[in-house]
Amino acid sequence: MKVILRSDITNIGRQGEIKEVAPGFARNYLVPQNLVMEATSKNLKIWERERVKLEKQREETIGVVREVASKMEAVEFTARVKIGKNGKLFGSITPVNISKIFEEKGFEVNKRDILLSENIREIGNYEINVRLHPEVVVKIKLDVISEAVS
Repeated sequence: MKVILRSDITNIGRQGEIKEVAPGFARNYLVPQNLVMEATSKNLKIWERERVKLEKQREETIGVVREVASKMEAVEFTARVKIGKNGKLFGSITPVNISKIFEEKGFEVNKRDILLSENIREIGNYEINVRLHPEVVVKIKLDVISEAVS
């Protein structure tokens, strides 16, 4: 079934594209969620009128997200962890832990948007990619330091 995407859908496409999807997937999920509309000549005309408004909204959203990204780059993020005698961490730092560190500094980031190739298991300085928007990925510096034991 050919559909017009009303918003970006992961693994399918970007807003405004015409894609072929399984009819059941479209009928049972995409259409009820208002994510797509069937690609008929009538709907194509309607979409062209909607597209202009959505482009303005998209540009505004990207502008706001870029401001947040520049603020995040300016902040120093630190993770204090307990370590063993060999310098290895007890456990590891995961996207969930990093998300909590961001929250403490006032930034709300979903754990799925923290792009780690593997969990952090050693002390050091790390650059982490964070997806704030499908078009905006920011590099954050995270310092992993030993927690002072008293």
